[in-house]
Amino acid sequence: MSWSQRPGTRLSESVLGPAIVAITGMQLMATLDGTIVIVALPRMQAELALSDAGKSWVITAYVLAFGGLLLLGGRIGDALGHKRAFLSGVGTFTIASLVCGVATDEITLIAARGLQGIGAAVAAPTGLALIATTYAVGHPRNKALAVSAAMQGLGSVLGLILGGALTELSWRWAFLINVPIGIAIIVIAVIWIAETGHERLTLDVTGALLATLTCAAAVLVFTQGPPRGWIDPWVFGAAAAAVLAAVGFVVVERRADNPLVPFSVFDNPSRVATFVAYFLAGGVMLTVSVMIGLLVQDVLGYSALHAGICFIPFALGMGVGNLAATRFAPRFAPRWLVIGAGSLVLAAMLFGSTLERDVPYFPDLVVLFVLGGLGIGVISVVLPLCAVAGVGPRDIGPVSAVTLMVYNLGGPIVLVIIQAVQTSRTLYLGGTTGPVHDMTPAQLDALGHGYTYSLLWVAGIAVLVGAAALGIRFTAAQIASAQHTKEAVEAGEL
Repeated sequence: MSWSQRPGTRLSESVLGPAIVAITGMQLMATLDGTIVIVALPRMQAELALSDAGKSWVITAYVLAFGGLLLLGGRIGDALGHKRAFLSGVGTFTIASLVCGVATDEITLIAARGLQGIGAAVAAPTGLALIATTYAVGHPRNKALAVSAAMQGLGSVLGLILGGALTELSWRWAFLINVPIGIAIIVIAVIWIAETGHERLTLDVTGALLATLTCAAAVLVFTQGPPRGWIDPWVFGAAAAAVLAAVGFVVVERRADNPLVPFSVFDNPSRVATFVAYFLAGGVMLTVSVMIGLLVQDVLGYSALHAGICFIPFALGMGVGNLAATRFAPRFAPRWLVIGAGSLVLAAMLFGSTLERDVPYFPDLVVLFVLGGLGIGVISVVLPLCAVAGVGPRDIGPVSAVTLMVYNLGGPIVLVIIQAVQTSRTLYLGGTTGPVHDMTPAQLDALGHGYTYSLLWVAGIAVLVGAAALGIRFTAAQIASAQHTKEAVEAGEL
């Protein structure tokens, strides 16, 4: 990835200033919008009469577009210049947010959510690249990277809380709030961020579209399977499209001049096992947030704001897990750390599957949130380090980008599978789909059992994460070396 600057451009020695506000502000919005709709979904469904499949697509359209086009977004910055690409991504994201906020039907909302994901896929990686071309090597760049990481972590939590607070006014504000922020970011970036150099390269647009189409078709299979039936021609057609697109992706990537996913990243069996584990872990993270976010609102009767606030112990647990993983990763074999952390997630999900409609928030839900957060926090640090273990400084960037794509695509795929299970179980127990305000007490009970039953399947995914981790043979010393090399590369020291 070329991060060359224009001649004469001087790198900043100070992080304080408008530039860091613009760069990290977009990082915050991109992360925030992945979670902000979770607590707003019930209101959206009631007002727009969303189908259950439509409700799923409001989340997955964003995550699929973001994850599937993330690598292409980084390459666009290399080809056009990072500032130009960043402004294009922020502009697209802002316009899409406005369309989401004024949408009056399911199709418009879902299409705009996909457009949001495209904008974020361009703006997020180019924003990180702008850190390297804006701030000097050493302390300034390290501090800027730390601020960026903090914004991403804050976005996950703030998305739930802010989404709940705004939804109390109207779910539309969860999207409209991005419009003034996006405009401010564009103005600041135009004035205070310098353009970078760019290189002539052929963008692998076909590969990016095929990767996204593969996942979108797979999502379609599991969203349409329960209501239409698994032998419906539309479901079979979507499955066939997913297979054909996947095959096409492999063929295109092998022949592309600048492939999005170089097959050399799969030459190490431990790295392949890492990718499998991280794909599934991404699914656990998103699915837990969505299913429990809907459970506490639809079944337990929490308001949108209350639902957002109740996730704070989950965020705190993740933070503690992150810190613990950073401390222990260089000392213990990563597969045992992942398996141990996965056991915490497994215990949390098994406990969650026993919850009833009258469950108290403390201690029951708090225990569920803390255990699950701790486990996911450890896994989300250890597996990315495994992905870059044994990788040279020049290849850490591309491999890290592939790792992030794998994580982001795992989320929607696993989510729709679990949602299909939840819907099928609810219908089997005599429940129904649609807005909860029309449901009888018996139907609410069926819906609640559908949600808790789905957590058993999440527990099964956690077991698969641990099983995949058994194939990770990197040592603690290799992880320590990877951690040091990654930090040095990000700081510009290698």
